[in-house]
Amino acid sequence: MKIGIGLPNQVRDMAPRVLPGWARRAEAAGFSTLATVGRTAYPGVLDTVALAAAAGATERIGLLSGVLLGPVWPPVLLAKELAGIDGVSGNRLTIGLGIGAREDDFVVDGRGPRGLGQRIDADLETYREVWDGEPVGGGTNPAVPPGTRRVPLLLGGSAPASYARMAKWGEGYVGGSVPPELVAPSFDQARAAWAEAGREGSPRLVALAYFALGDPEQGRGKVHDYYSNFGALADLIAGGVRTTPGELRQAVSDFAALGADELIFNPGTDNPADIEALAEVVL
Repeated sequence: MKIGIGLPNQVRDMAPRVLPGWARRAEAAGFSTLATVGRTAYPGVLDTVALAAAAGATERIGLLSGVLLGPVWPPVLLAKELAGIDGVSGNRLTIGLGIGAREDDFVVDGRGPRGLGQRIDADLETYREVWDGEPVGGGTNPAVPPGTRRVPLLLGGSAPASYARMAKWGEGYVGGSVPPELVAPSFDQARAAWAEAGREGSPRLVALAYFALGDPEQGRGKVHDYYSNFGALADLIAGGVRTTPGELRQAVSDFAALGADELIFNPGTDNPADIEALAEVVL
């Protein structure tokens, strides 16, 4: 199982200037992937900006949005943004995609929090058309340069349609930031949907877990703040922040036992010292 690390792009009171250095240090430490967390109505740095910063600051490490809220974006614009990041990075980007659950994230006129399933299905079609170089805007020009690839997609979500969508469009599934025993049924459903769709092999399964080593209480508090409008779920996720070497090793063992292909440890704070502290335990 590969081990990646999140960027602190959606940590309350984070300093945006830490992102390029964080990315460089994570790559030097040997993590497999740098990942983002996605929201609009929260004081952080947008996924695409954080991923672009990481792409420019690194050379080898994988890049992942875990997850980006697709329906909050006009699809042609998002597809062009993602193709650009993928190209700049040398094809290191994978898009983890979700539909969103907080109404305040939908700030674009005409793209409110309704009909999200139908919207994302249509958007996925549009992404592929843009990446394939089809003309946009009613003219003859494509939105992307020659050589643009279809950016690999992972899908998140817990509705039956989410798993079917993953099996149709994606390369795998991103689990929620909840304890392993709650992720296990989602991984099973992802595998079942994959087989039902007649896909060969198995879906790529990515797990997410929070950690905070330098200041555990601050980390738990910031994670709880991020999920505060989800009620009891905020308590569950914040209570699951890994803050000791033993808890980190247990998370690695538990998610490996579920068959995860990769585990991303998302930070509870923007303290760069936590990068090397985490690497020392889990790599």
